[in-house]
Amino acid sequence: MPVYRFTVNGRPHSVDAPASRPLLEVLREDLDLTGTKYGCGEGQCRACTVLIDGRPSASCVTPVRNAAGRNVTTIEGLAGAGGLTPVQRAFLEQQAFQCGYCTPGMVLGAAALLERTPSPSEEQIREGLNGHICRCTGYPRIVEAVQLAARLSKEAKSDD
Repeated sequence: MPVYRFTVNGRPHSVDAPASRPLLEVLREDLDLTGTKYGCGEGQCRACTVLIDGRPSASCVTPVRNAAGRNVTTIEGLAGAGGLTPVQRAFLEQQAFQCGYCTPGMVLGAAALLERTPSPSEEQIREGLNGHICRCTGYPRIVEAVQLAARLSKEAKSDD
């Protein structure tokens, strides 16, 4: 089997795996990063979202070969040494989760959205998170959390 080298949460990794093996399996089973959740296995619910070079990707349908030479960020790697990111803080403050199963994918999707669109409208938030399924129907709080995260990010940048 080929060996794939890529960076996960700032740390280099090498994985001996079939080219078509889902990145989700590699993260959970080989690297013990279980924050990324298995939902539908078809890329439809986005519970398994990770960032590959900063772009959201459904890791359940992303072959490990597509991660080769790239930077992967999971929910475990989102926060830095300074603590929780504005998105993570906003999700907590707005209680934008119930069961929490969708939360890792939702938070990473929101982080990527805010990177692209720092001050999104409600419509842009809904469009940007389209495809992320919350089975507990927490969407209003999720939208509010992303709006709060945008404000928190703006405040943090003005403090720098």
